[in-house]
Amino acid sequence: MKNRLRVLRAEREWSQADLAARLRVSRQTVNAIETGKYDPSLPLAFEMAELFQMRIEEIFRPDEKRPEEVAEKQERGMR
Repeated sequence: MKNRLRVLRAEREWSQADLAARLRVSRQTVNAIETGKYDPSLPLAFEMAELFQMRIEEIFRPDEKRPEEVAEKQERGMR
């Protein structure tokens, strides 16, 4: 999942540790979410949205796949 956390954090001049403290998670969790290695739980996503005073969908977006990539994945899954 793509997200704007790094940008939103930088606009506020917060480090990953600052954001982690506000969310009561580890700095490693913030890093993993920012880099797309981990998707936040729904409660954590709501907490982030409240913290940044935004809607969840303004912060997070699904990975956009090209139609041919989706079709190829579906085809491989059927074999």
